[in-house]
Amino acid sequence: MHTKVTKRGQVSIPAEVRKKLQIGADTRLAWMIEGATVRVVPLPADAIKAFRGSGNKGLVRQLLRDRKTDQKRENGS
Repeated sequence: MHTKVTKRGQVSIPAEVRKKLQIGADTRLAWMIEGATVRVVPLPADAIKAFRGSGNKGLVRQLLRDRKTDQKRENGS
């Protein structure tokens, strides 16, 4: 897919891309320059909600077990 930049610096996002990434009228986009490449990333409206549930399951339980083990070691038990 190709698009063209207008004289005013505007770019149209192809419909296929908008649909796949759910980009709508109020979607904010982040523009990142990486060398000679530009990445455009849609930002979620609610960043916290977007990340909810994305962590590995059981990590908190494992962390608590590790802390108990460390505490027993420090106390000499």
